[in-house]
Amino acid sequence: MELEKELLSLKNNAVSLILDAKTPEELEELKLQFVGRSGSLTKLLKELPKVPENERREIGQLANEVKTVIEEALERALEQTTKHRQAERLLTLKQQIDVTEPGNTPPLGHLHPVTEAIEEITEIFSHIGFTRVRYPEIEWDWYAFEALNFPKNHPARDDWETFFIREAPHATYGPMLLTPHTSSGQIREMLKAEMPIRMLNIAKTYRRQSDVSHVAMFHQFETLVVDEKISIADLKGTLDYFVKSYFGADRKTRIRPYHFQFTEPSFEVDITCGACLGKGRLPDGQECKLCKEGWLELGGAGMVHPNVLKNSGVDPDKYSGFASGFGVERVATVKNGLEDIRDIYSTRLSFLEQF
Repeated sequence: MELEKELLSLKNNAVSLILDAKTPEELEELKLQFVGRSGSLTKLLKELPKVPENERREIGQLANEVKTVIEEALERALEQTTKHRQAERLLTLKQQIDVTEPGNTPPLGHLHPVTEAIEEITEIFSHIGFTRVRYPEIEWDWYAFEALNFPKNHPARDDWETFFIREAPHATYGPMLLTPHTSSGQIREMLKAEMPIRMLNIAKTYRRQSDVSHVAMFHQFETLVVDEKISIADLKGTLDYFVKSYFGADRKTRIRPYHFQFTEPSFEVDITCGACLGKGRLPDGQECKLCKEGWLELGGAGMVHPNVLKNSGVDPDKYSGFASGFGVERVATVKNGLEDIRDIYSTRLSFLEQF
């Protein structure tokens, strides 16, 4: 049987060459030579149909055995030559390493600017008796708007301003939504807490806004103080303490009359500009482009509205309070002199390494 002899000869020849091979590249060439698409064994297998039918089964089994032997020999040899090459590279590397040289210090990361701001804000308010709390990011309309004195037709309750969730409305609390402000925490805190209250609520909030001064998801920190005989003087003193502690002792605050549904009276809070130090002009006489005549808008504040106190089960004839709300990203960008709030969520290392 001529084909049988050729198969046995091919096997012996292949195994011999495989054992003599020294590199993975040589083995790859032998693989193509014997079992590749145009290899010697592949060509012999094409001769099987010419073998007499009574011998074809036996020759076919032999051909499969030859193929298996060659493939296993290739696999073992490749494994050995690869290990040998790796050992040689390791030895060469060890010879090249100067153990007396100082090692390379790996780069160290740091907390994100927003996380750093949250930790600093928490510490500042803890020094004057505020307790940090957290409330749900998914909220009901009643806590977010109704109890905070928002009328039914207020623009903030429109789906162009607020992210509403496709869920069946609650029989008492109305539609479900992503909380648009930490002010809903005022209601939850007054409903559960005993007087007096000194609350600091820091949480993620969501609004359908995105521009140089707004992002769709951001963090707010809310202060709430409720006690007997709380006045605007207490509010202003707290604002001054925070600003001087966070931004620096040379910074000042002012409050301007404004309107919020849940405070009365209400104020916008401004801080002196860090670039021109409240003068509106830079040292070279140029007009400061960062601020408005020396002032930067920081957030909102005011005395808690009597209706909000009533909705939270607090007697407005006995207790009064103040609240303030600021964006964490806002105060962080003002402190670091950034003009576009969206930069604070940049993934560029060149930007993040500045902090």
